[in-house]
Amino acid sequence: MREVPVGSDMIRLGQFLKLADLIDTGGEAKILIASGDVTVNGEVDTRRGRQLRPGDVVAVRGRAARVIV
Repeated sequence: MREVPVGSDMIRLGQFLKLADLIDTGGEAKILIASGDVTVNGEVDTRRGRQLRPGDVVAVRGRAARVIV
């Protein structure tokens, strides 16, 4: 699992997917999140604006990344 620094104590799910290189575009993030293909801490989350905090783990397509400061 990759650890990705976000530079603050909060980042939105859609932004983090792109920052962590788990997806290529914001449009792709919107589709994957809406279809239930993204998990946060092991649970499906369909909110693109979900606020992530340090320690949260995001997974998509068998790849995962942890939010760190």
